[in-house]
Amino acid sequence: MKVWLLLGLLLVHEALEDVTGQHLPKNKRPKEPGENRIKPTNKKVKPKIPKIKDRDSADSTPKTQSIMMQVLDKGRFQKPAPTLSLLAGQSVELRCKGSRIGWSYPAYLDTFKDSRISVKQNERYGQLTLVNSTSADTGEFSCWGQLCSGYICRKDETKTGSTYIFFTEKGELFVPSPSYFDVVYLNPDRQAVVPCRVTVLSAKVTLHREFPAKEIPANGTDIVYDMKRGFVYLQPHSEHQGVVYCRAEAGGRSQISVKYQLLYVAVPSGPPSTTILASSNKVKSGDDVSVLCTVLGEPDVKVEFTWIFPGQKDERPVTIQDTWRLIHRGLGHTTRLSQSVITVEDFETIDAGYYICTAQNLQGQTTVATTVEFS
Repeated sequence: MKVWLLLGLLLVHEALEDVTGQHLPKNKRPKEPGENRIKPTNKKVKPKIPKIKDRDSADSTPKTQSIMMQVLDKGRFQKPAPTLSLLAGQSVELRCKGSRIGWSYPAYLDTFKDSRISVKQNERYGQLTLVNSTSADTGEFSCWGQLCSGYICRKDETKTGSTYIFFTEKGELFVPSPSYFDVVYLNPDRQAVVPCRVTVLSAKVTLHREFPAKEIPANGTDIVYDMKRGFVYLQPHSEHQGVVYCRAEAGGRSQISVKYQLLYVAVPSGPPSTTILASSNKVKSGDDVSVLCTVLGEPDVKVEFTWIFPGQKDERPVTIQDTWRLIHRGLGHTTRLSQSVITVEDFETIDAGYYICTAQNLQGQTTVATTVEFS
């Protein structure tokens, strides 16, 4: 009886193993107690590589932030367009965000210390206000943030703002000029500008020669028109000289500007071309002597002279006189002749030695010297 019971249990056990084995997938094994129940997968996944921003390229070109706002009626604000057209007589208020703001506006308003314009610095913004505007106020209004260390400040190129404002006035198509005739010097090594600017953005402007009477085309190669500057001669040469004027047309009206005399400059820009000459290099006791320092340069470039002479330490009295004049050197070429002369009266032993002249302009300086001996 026991044998049959054991045989029956053995058959039941084998049957159960066959049943459970049918539910197990191939190549799978039953999980052990406590084994991780997350199903493994054979799917290949491409790893994602995070994109890294190129910091060097971002840092090398800092973004410029516009900080200018225009104040409108009823406390409204708007960012001004690159160009604005307003009627003469209107007031303008501009604000630029920042605790230290620098401003630039048409030089006309600064030249006459005009009370119509005011610039204030508030805690969080700079403020420029212009009242009772006229056509002469037409020009660029700009601001910039300032980076300061103590009393020394520099312009923050990343925080700027600007707008060019046309103030339209009845009967005035051109920005008024302080004179009826102006001179424009043509330098061979830099651009020249005939500054006939208009007060109406839509005005058509042309350039004309007085004699022989003809229109001078702004072909974009030799001459271009810039509404903010006027007619620009890109590469001036002697054939451009003469008397010219501008004509503007807008709204069925036309107007002629003041006349401009174009003069070609024979001497290119640079440090002064300087010479020195003594009236005599050997002087007897009691005689007078003069030393002349001469510079030939551009007509519109001022020259400053300084002297070093033998009797300077002993406070020897001398006379120094500076003069300049324009000279015409043929073919319309014009040059500025600047001179400085130092004169010593009643020559003494202490006056003998080197006479040194230094001439300086915006491009640099030149020093020359000569000796005067006691005879």
